[in-house]
Amino acid sequence: MSRAPHKVGVEAHGRGAITNAGGRYETQVSEAFDDGWGEDDEPSRPLRTELTAEKAKVILSRNDSPDIGFDRSINPYRGCEHGCIYCYARPAHAYMGLSPGLDFESKLFFKPDAAKLLEKELSRKNYAVDRVHIGGNTDPYQPTERKLQITRGVLQVLDRFNHPTSLITKSALVVRDLDILAPMAQRGLVKVFISVTTLDRKLARQMEPRASTPERRIWALKTLAAAGVPTGVGFAPAIPGLNDHEMERVLERAAGVGVQEAMFVVLRLPLEIKDLFREWLEAERPDAAKKVMSLVRQMRGGKDYDAVWGQRMRGQGPIADLLSRRFQVACTRYGLNQTRFLQRSDLFRVPQSARTQLDLFG
Repeated sequence: MSRAPHKVGVEAHGRGAITNAGGRYETQVSEAFDDGWGEDDEPSRPLRTELTAEKAKVILSRNDSPDIGFDRSINPYRGCEHGCIYCYARPAHAYMGLSPGLDFESKLFFKPDAAKLLEKELSRKNYAVDRVHIGGNTDPYQPTERKLQITRGVLQVLDRFNHPTSLITKSALVVRDLDILAPMAQRGLVKVFISVTTLDRKLARQMEPRASTPERRIWALKTLAAAGVPTGVGFAPAIPGLNDHEMERVLERAAGVGVQEAMFVVLRLPLEIKDLFREWLEAERPDAAKKVMSLVRQMRGGKDYDAVWGQRMRGQGPIADLLSRRFQVACTRYGLNQTRFLQRSDLFRVPQSARTQLDLFG
């Protein structure tokens, strides 16, 4: 079954979302349609990625959520060109007056001063060190990172400060920064998770159109582990009726290349994502759409989503319990999560170069 048009006059090949509906804060809603007039005169144009520099005041984002394992994170980008249809960060684009649909994956914002801002924040006298997580919202290694290298700049600062760090990505581009990650790992400072949602290349291309292929992600895990970097695999999201049957195979492949830890999260459909995901299911997997949504609701008390802390990551009910049990059994079978790597905080220091720069601007 072919996809419905994304937008009149726009060819969105290789994107995740089907539509570009306005966000929840918009006061007016418009809907484009093709009435058949002028079709030959107005050929479709490709949807291009637009990059906009964002003047951020701070780079560390804080959270006090009890079911998130870190209290501070860094997101070098807003929006994500990977285009994962299920991405829980999509609704954040509504704050920018943009659509969580196609805008989220084609209208991106980057923070050119991320490294400088981080150095300034870490150098404050009252700064209390704790692990910084990179990529808690959007992917720090999405395609534009190849050129902009903002994530690399952030890692260089964390390396200089001996700061405990973790990151998660769906991109094999992370291997580019082994020259930073491997020395940090030797000092017990860093851990890298790579999310492998499926080993089915076709499904991955449909769900995560511009992320690295599954095999490239497995290769990246192998390369990182071989270089001595503590690695983890994320089976996230687990979508019952769509990819959940692959859980054990993904964990087995990851363990086979040296991965030490694993985690999983069930599908989350807050706000606009529920409509975007249903549209995608109907277009890409129409034969499974009703079954998938039925199973999702069975994990969410009959709703598309339940945001209750402690349940939003795992769900509830027999299907959610079965997924958790399967995950635990597979981890035991493949030797995952036998030990947990905890990054060191005792090595943190403000380098003299940062102190000198602060003195100049003090």
